[in-house]
Amino acid sequence: MARQSFYRAHRPQTFADVVGQEQVTKPLAEQVKSGTPGHAYLFAGSRGLGKTSVARIFARELGSTAKDIYEIDAASNNTVEDIRQLTENVYTLPFESPYKVYILDEAHMLSKSAWNAFLKTLEEPPSYALFILATTELEKVPDTVQSRCQVFTFKKPNRDGLSNMIASVAKKEGYSIENPASDLIALLAEGSYRDALSILERVCAASPDKKITLAETEENTGAPRRALVESFVRALAHQDTGEALAVISSLSNENIEYSLYLSLVLEQVRTVLLVRHAPELRKELEAELGTEAFAEVKTLAEEQGSHLTHETLSVLLDAASRMRFAPVPALTLELAVYELAEKAD
Repeated sequence: MARQSFYRAHRPQTFADVVGQEQVTKPLAEQVKSGTPGHAYLFAGSRGLGKTSVARIFARELGSTAKDIYEIDAASNNTVEDIRQLTENVYTLPFESPYKVYILDEAHMLSKSAWNAFLKTLEEPPSYALFILATTELEKVPDTVQSRCQVFTFKKPNRDGLSNMIASVAKKEGYSIENPASDLIALLAEGSYRDALSILERVCAASPDKKITLAETEENTGAPRRALVESFVRALAHQDTGEALAVISSLSNENIEYSLYLSLVLEQVRTVLLVRHAPELRKELEAELGTEAFAEVKTLAEEQGSHLTHETLSVLLDAASRMRFAPVPALTLELAVYELAEKAD
């Protein structure tokens, strides 16, 4: 049997397997249990959250077999002719199931005329037909369509939840992974389960001993090395403007993405402040970071006269919000350093 990619091999097969989308799976499971499904659904949310997987599970739970589940890519089948062909096929009976289920992925890509041709069928389909539309851009789906569907919004997972999922899959695949490494993958995935598993697979493929460390993860994803983050935060703590600017300059030589780097810096400063102001969280944070990384954070948190404050975090957050619009990304980080230096004077 051909080897499957991680995101396919670990795709949820039942509602119970779906992580972090209870606001979707519970109502759908109740509809299956009561035998009262609707005729049209709209699943909305960013990429890689499991919209198509949940649609398939729902179809199977309703008793539909593969012969009566139709998956259509609306991005490439978005014309009036495509929709007319679909609506004609709707009126043929299912092969062997109580329902014919049509899953339209990237539904927002349908043309305006295609939507108009689809409305009547979507509103009054045969009793055995059920439509599930999936979209990453809900605002592009006409209101007239949304009003005819049960709309379910898929949520992005939090970092901890995504990190735990990564560790769980790594274990199933026979790998061990350090907490900081799984946390970094979760950050890189930007809230997408699918992206997280794709990144994990790439890191696993490069591991010589099936023991994934933070250093290996940094190397195989192109993420900034922890040392670069720590040296910058240390420079801010000591109000060493020259050193902070030197670190920023070195980022371009290593082809590091500035927005990702700044996210890691923000995470480091936030952790320092948590350790300083919430001692009861120290054990939990040490478990997450690992002994070595936590020791650096603890040192900065307890250092007398440190310039790392809530104001540091605020200035860096402002820089992060401006960075995506900056023609020179390094400039926003440099300006943040200058601003912090002036505030300290």
